[in-house]
Amino acid sequence: LILIGGFVQLLAGFLAFRKYDHLGGAAFLTFSALWSSYGATRIISGHLMNIGAGNSEGFTAGAVAFLVLNAFLMILASSFNVVLLCMTVAMELLTICFLLFTLENLPLPFEIVILSIFSIICFYGATASLANSMFGKDLMMMGPPLFTAESSKKDTEGPPPCICPKSHCTSGLRTIADLLNTGAVCGVPTDTVYALAASCRHPEAIEKVYRIKDRPQEKPISIFISNLDQLRAAAPPISPLLWEFMANVYPGGIGCIIKKGEWLKKLGVGAGYSRVGTQDSIMIRVPDLTVLVHLIDMTGPLAITSANPSGEVDSTHHDMVISRLGHKLEGVLCDGESDEVVASTVVNCTKIDESGIIIVREGCIPAGKVMQIFERVKNR
Repeated sequence: LILIGGFVQLLAGFLAFRKYDHLGGAAFLTFSALWSSYGATRIISGHLMNIGAGNSEGFTAGAVAFLVLNAFLMILASSFNVVLLCMTVAMELLTICFLLFTLENLPLPFEIVILSIFSIICFYGATASLANSMFGKDLMMMGPPLFTAESSKKDTEGPPPCICPKSHCTSGLRTIADLLNTGAVCGVPTDTVYALAASCRHPEAIEKVYRIKDRPQEKPISIFISNLDQLRAAAPPISPLLWEFMANVYPGGIGCIIKKGEWLKKLGVGAGYSRVGTQDSIMIRVPDLTVLVHLIDMTGPLAITSANPSGEVDSTHHDMVISRLGHKLEGVLCDGESDEVVASTVVNCTKIDESGIIIVREGCIPAGKVMQIFERVKNR
C-alpha cells in the first residue's frame, strides 16, 4: 500500500509538470518521497534499525527539515487550489507524526487518523490530476485558490509582445484574419499543436515564416484548407482512390502530399504558389478544429508550419508561442492548451495508384491506423 501510494503521487507529479503546474508537480514529488520514506522507516525498518531516543537525531533532523519545506509549500498551495492546500496541511501533520515517532512519543490513534485523512486527500488529488490531464477538462473539482495576486501581477507584467486575442471571441478571430489578409504572420491553434500561419496570397509573409523559425529553405511548407469541397472545386487531376482516401482522413491529423499544379491557383493559393510545397508536390490538410476552419474561411488557404524555432519541440499552449516567438509575430490567437502534444502524420500520396502510400512522418495518428484506412479504402 505504501509503495502504491508513493507511485500514484509520483505519477501525479509528472502529470502536473506536463501541464506546466510546477508547484503541483513539486508538491506531489515531495509527498511521494516523504510518504515512501515515512512508510519504510515507520513500518518496515523501525524495529530493524532500532530507532530510539538515543540514536534518532538524524531522523529527527530530517523530520524537522520536511516540516520547514512543507510549510513553504503550504503558503504557495494557498494560491493554487483547495485540494493542494489540504494535501500540504495533511502532509505537515504526517511529518509531525514522523517527528513524534523518532522521539518515541507518537499516539497510535493520532497516527491512524492522520494517515487516513492524508490517504483520502492524496487519492482524490491524484485521481483528479490524472483525470483532468487525460481528458483536458476539469472533470473533478480542485477548488479555487484562497489567495490571489492578480492585481500585483497585472501591475508588474508588461503588455504582450504582439496582439493576443481570445479564440472564442468573434472579434478575436476577425482581428487575426485581418492581420493575415494584410500579409502578417500569426500564431494559431490547430487540432494538433500550435502553428505559424501566413496567407497564401502573400509570398512575402511565407518568406517571413522561414526567417521567424530559422527554417531551412529546402523544407517545404504545407497549406491548410477548411473542407474537402474546396479541393473538389479546384478540380485537381487526382484519382478516385485518392479522393476516397482523403474523404476518410479529412478532417483530422493526417496531411496528404499530392502532385502540384496550376489548379492550386484556382484553390486560392495565388501569389504564394512558388513558396508552398516543393516544385512538384504540396501537402494539404483539413484541420479538425472549428475555430481554425472559420479562420480559413475568412482568409482563404493558409501556409502552415509548427510554431517553434526550427529543431525545437512543438508549442502546445499559446503562452509557449508568445514567449518563444511573440516578439517576431504580429498576433497570436489564444486557445489554451492544444489537443495533441505532437504534430500531424504526413502521408505521401503522389503514387497512390501505382505503389500505395508512404508514411513520411508519424505524428498524432499512428502509422498502423493510417495503413488500415488505406487498405480498407483500396479494398472497397
